[in-house]
Amino acid sequence: MRGGRREVFVLNIINRDVVVIGGGIIGGAIAYYCSRAGKDVTVLEKKDLAGGTSSRCDGNILAIDKDPGFDSQMSLVSQKLVHKLKDELELSFEYRNPGSILVCENDAEMDAAQKWVDQQQEAGLDFRMLDRADLRNESKYFADDLYGGLECKTDSTVNPYMLTFSMFHSAEKNGAKIHTNTEVRRISRNGPQFVIETNNGVFTANKVINAGGIWAPKLGEMVDIDLPIKPRKGQLIVASRQKPVGLRKVMEFGYLISKFGGERIVDPLTEKYGVALVFEPTESQNFLIGSSREFNGFDLKVNHEVTKTIARRAVRFYPKIADMTVIRTYAGLRPWTEDHLPVISHVEEVPGYYIAAGHEGDGISLAAVTGKVISEMITDKETCIPVEPLRHDRFKERVVSQ
Repeated sequence: MRGGRREVFVLNIINRDVVVIGGGIIGGAIAYYCSRAGKDVTVLEKKDLAGGTSSRCDGNILAIDKDPGFDSQMSLVSQKLVHKLKDELELSFEYRNPGSILVCENDAEMDAAQKWVDQQQEAGLDFRMLDRADLRNESKYFADDLYGGLECKTDSTVNPYMLTFSMFHSAEKNGAKIHTNTEVRRISRNGPQFVIETNNGVFTANKVINAGGIWAPKLGEMVDIDLPIKPRKGQLIVASRQKPVGLRKVMEFGYLISKFGGERIVDPLTEKYGVALVFEPTESQNFLIGSSREFNGFDLKVNHEVTKTIARRAVRFYPKIADMTVIRTYAGLRPWTEDHLPVISHVEEVPGYYIAAGHEGDGISLAAVTGKVISEMITDKETCIPVEPLRHDRFKERVVSQ
């Protein structure tokens, strides 16, 4: 009451069919495929589109670093979808399809690489072994003592920032509504509908899709869902083009060991920070050089000790680039899960709630297939890949079984 009068506050409630929370590349893919399927889609992003992990990563659509079987097959489906997106989307996203390679330092890695190639070939992927001569033909800048490696011909590369924007652009053309600087603060239920309270008003929705990346667990808590996703920090160096070092993505075989938590024979700092060579030429022919993996909370500060360790590792494989100019360095946070697979799942105990998060360093690779699967789920269609391994409750079942 004020001055004897009762003040009446009228909430501006915006009704939507599908609300996607998260404006990164996963949210962009979901918005694109769902709007293309005719759904009424609204995207809520607390900052700017592609302002988080999607702008702090490389741009590879890879199968070469995926576990043989389900993981690599899922990646292959995503590669095929991105190949179609280059013609479907209105805005170019610097798509190239040069393939990628892994290089080996010793006989043990070559033996492991041969097993990897055999398994991938059995799964139907286009892999082959490389010898020393193949590496010489690939780049004269490789170290002379490298043993060989392997190649995946289907791997491609994109500008992740532009792919994200391109999908959102086409989603808007399909009728999607995008709200940036709109932070979700609370999610509740009003009968069958979700009530989503933000700093920019209240939205209601029949379906909610959590595409929050490293923030997905916080969004899960709002509906009493536990999501075991943790931020895993990685750093990259951007170097200027001074020499024609290479034309496609190169990683060391030890990258697989680092990614999946194995043990390598490396110096203490390389082991501590999970550093492994990743070399990627951009369309402008500058070079992205990485990578590192460490759990350090939500810290995005560049650690110069890590930068130096990455640089030393790169020079071990490319000795002649020691004098290359560094343009900048940056860090990003990958949404990590313990089994290295994303969560792409409906939630049975919260009908109408879906999760698309936990892609770790594979968000760019798997964005397209994630968006397609979510659109198929919410339109009750058969999914283009099996979704059982991606269920959100698989971690709970694993704990119970132990």
